[in-house]
Amino acid sequence: MYTYIVDHIPRSTPNNRRPGLPLNATTITIHNTANSSSTARNERNWLTNPSNSATASYHIVIDQKEAIECIPLTEVAWHAGDGNSATSGNRTSISIEITESGNYSATLANAAALTASMLKERGWGTDRLRRHYDWSGKNCPRKMNQDGGWGGWDSFVAQVNTLLQEEEEEMLDPKDANNIIRFLSAAYMATTDPQARAEFNRLANELRRVSGQNPEPG
Repeated sequence: MYTYIVDHIPRSTPNNRRPGLPLNATTITIHNTANSSSTARNERNWLTNPSNSATASYHIVIDQKEAIECIPLTEVAWHAGDGNSATSGNRTSISIEITESGNYSATLANAAALTASMLKERGWGTDRLRRHYDWSGKNCPRKMNQDGGWGGWDSFVAQVNTLLQEEEEEMLDPKDANNIIRFLSAAYMATTDPQARAEFNRLANELRRVSGQNPEPG
């Protein structure tokens, strides 16, 4: 597992790396860092390193221990290499950089879990995933193309899809959740103990949460 850290670079970062343009994302783009010795923290720090003269930037970078959000997911980052048109990857896609150092298998598993959770949050499927290659033809994520036929990419997408399906199967059916809540409501009505009633409300809201429903106040 990984820790998710929000550590945004300042708007004042040189070379327009955080332009502040609004991003209404429709896809998620996967990259490799192309640096075999760099961690997620190294990559985040590189964005604000005075010796970095590049404009390139990215939303999230992940390694075997942590994921760091470098630019808000509602703002543009320069990662796709395809310009600034309204339909470019830069203007329509959230970028995830996968580091290449350390335990790459663990990093890849973390990246798949992060990607699956982001897709699920947005109600998207794996058809929303893109390679850097899809935007500009660059051989990136390069470690997913070591066979020259993008077999690693296909495996990654399949792994993400499996995680999405597992999450869907674990979700309680809303009808079942509401039936349980109705049965428990008898216990709620039978007591005037405020602690017992508060616990009922907590359990009812937990049932609503695991069935994809919004909790109720009170």
